[in-house]
Amino acid sequence: MVPVAVLLPATATAAGHAAARTATCAQRQLAVEARAVSADPTVVRVRVTSRAGHGCTVGPIPTVTFGNLDGTAQPVPAGPSGPSDPSGPSAPFDPSAPLDPSGSYRLDPGRTAYAAVRTVTDPTDPSVRRVDTLTVAAHPAHRGRTFTAAALGAGSAIRVWEPVTTRWQASAAAADRAIGLSR
Repeated sequence: MVPVAVLLPATATAAGHAAARTATCAQRQLAVEARAVSADPTVVRVRVTSRAGHGCTVGPIPTVTFGNLDGTAQPVPAGPSGPSDPSGPSAPFDPSAPLDPSGSYRLDPGRTAYAAVRTVTDPTDPSVRRVDTLTVAAHPAHRGRTFTAAALGAGSAIRVWEPVTTRWQASAAAADRAIGLSR
């Protein structure tokens, strides 16, 4: 008996997933805003609004960096920060969140996604660093928008130590719940 290789066309499911993938939003198509929470100065609320004329995606979490410090805010609860991140199982998120098959967050024209960033757990910790700026990018490939401490409403400096961020959420209330501001 002679072995025979048979090539079959891609399944409808595989083709459907490829077709369902949405393009990444260009940075110029997004309005990024950030503001410290007056009731809890260790938390910054972030929002991104699509100004594109079509649906597009941002990363599953905002990329948040602090002044000249190395690293970014890590996702909370712990889990992968993107479709190829093997750090763990998918963490809970707002079930109404519009996710693309790639794991990115889909924004339709005029829609807004929300996240919350906790810059420091204990502001009195001796390891706390102080920086003048915080930069938020809606997608890891974007340069992001930089906010000064004063523009955020955080006073003269942003206190940082082991910062965490929520995944993009469909509402500010969902982001607050995910970071522990409300139940």
